[in-house]
Amino acid sequence: MKELCLRALDTADKLGVSYADVRVLLTRREDIVVKNERVASLEQSEDIGAGVRVIVNGAWGFAATHEVSEESLDKCVGQAIEVARASATLKEGEVILVPEPPHVAYWETPIQVDPFTVPLDRKIETLRQCTQRMRCFPEVRVAVGWMSFQRKHQWFASSEGALIEQVLTRSGSGIQAQATDGSELQVRSYPQSHGGQFMSKGYELVEELRLLEHAEPIAEEARALLTADLCPEGEFDLILDGSQLALQIHESVGHALELDRVFGAEANYAGTSFATPEKLGNFQYGSPMVNIVADATSHGGLATFGYDDEGVQAQRWYLIKEGILVDYLTSRETAARLGAERSHGCMRADGWQNLPIIRMVKISLMPQQGTLDDLLADTKHAIFMAVNRSWSIDNRRVQFQFGCEIAWEIKDGKKVRLLKNPCYAGITWEFWRSCDFICGESEFVLWGVPNCGKGQPPQRAEMSHGAAPARFRKVKIFPAR
Repeated sequence: MKELCLRALDTADKLGVSYADVRVLLTRREDIVVKNERVASLEQSEDIGAGVRVIVNGAWGFAATHEVSEESLDKCVGQAIEVARASATLKEGEVILVPEPPHVAYWETPIQVDPFTVPLDRKIETLRQCTQRMRCFPEVRVAVGWMSFQRKHQWFASSEGALIEQVLTRSGSGIQAQATDGSELQVRSYPQSHGGQFMSKGYELVEELRLLEHAEPIAEEARALLTADLCPEGEFDLILDGSQLALQIHESVGHALELDRVFGAEANYAGTSFATPEKLGNFQYGSPMVNIVADATSHGGLATFGYDDEGVQAQRWYLIKEGILVDYLTSRETAARLGAERSHGCMRADGWQNLPIIRMVKISLMPQQGTLDDLLADTKHAIFMAVNRSWSIDNRRVQFQFGCEIAWEIKDGKKVRLLKNPCYAGITWEFWRSCDFICGESEFVLWGVPNCGKGQPPQRAEMSHGAAPARFRKVKIFPAR
């Protein structure tokens, strides 16, 4: 594959491009869904293709092919050049890339158990037993279990001299109980909703989750929610569990700080951002205890890699430091426009057929001190919400609304009653400025997001958000009806 990439670059050079890169991607996937003790879906696939980017006359061109051969890559290079020449006639300015050393490297996700070597029957039986246990309660009419495994083998080469091979493996699994009394539906998921937990790990992740141990407790909670009190309405202190806080980070920080979105590249499709460059270094995004770090280097995150799809080495940096906006998620092109010296390495593509765009890496709210018990003990009256059920945020990432699967009223440090259909809403900076307690390292978990959508045509990407439970003062809370 390396030889094919280098040959394609040679073709591009002979045709007079000022820059070119080639990605060849081989992807293997396995997805299993078991519903009410039966296999509802089983998909196994393998896919390979190549994408070529070029700069000609100061403009980008891109083309892709599912045939990975000398002839098809030569043709792909020619198509990308044609696109670039056409784009150059409408360009608003020259494409400028900040420099990056030409890395020659190999990087692989460290795993303990290769998920593709674990027998399929074993995976299905684990999920079957989980759904069986959840259905021990008659109110639980639907019990679902998921497993998903993926391996990406990628080769990247650029006209600047980069030559990088990476093997990225991720696993995911989760279970869900849906209970009904005939008039309403309540749902409980473990370890989180929307397919469960995903990490850059092997099958050991499934074993660590201990799905069978949690099947009956979450089914019992789903049943209990049917007769629980409705979440009250008003202004309350709010405690969020780590998994819900992860989605809050994703929607109100991660997307808001993608620099292509800030510059308007998403305006026609998904909006812009309030976090514009003049705010850099002076805007109070959150309270002084709010430190949010972007990191593509630490073990386990879904966006942990050696190099992004521009060949930029993985990094760790602050986005928000002591509550102040200090940086963005960048590419080589947007970093140049911002005046930065180097890209932070955030460019990734959904498969070989798509152009790389800025995507989140692991973005985490850094832990402070104390356990969840310490947080509850420090709380006189609050609503404690856990596990996302729904979300909505405006196209500038300012006003948001989230719904959760379950909540508890907290009084004098104790859970006094179960609550159903809880929701909260707010303004991004007002919400983060109200944060006054973040639990410590012992409560910190990396939560995977496997299906973030962005771009035209739409692309999906995977990333993680680290969080520990935290408290926010005087938040608007209300029930979903």
